[in-house]
Amino acid sequence: MDIPYQQLSADTLDAILEEFATREGTDYGDVTYTLAQKVQMLRQQLVRGDVGITFDTATETCSLVRLR
Repeated sequence: MDIPYQQLSADTLDAILEEFATREGTDYGDVTYTLAQKVQMLRQQLVRGDVGITFDTATETCSLVRLR
């Protein structure tokens, strides 16, 4: 199920982005970023339409998926 990020509260969106940014295996290359920087980069990708938020009803988890 696709979730428009604009319909989420700021706190909920922040929690989803923070959880995604801290997942095991999330790789940002050789550069080290703070959590705040990672969340900001993910937010920019959402606004540009590069990624979207999906909700898996079976696992009851949110994920970010590449749209372009």
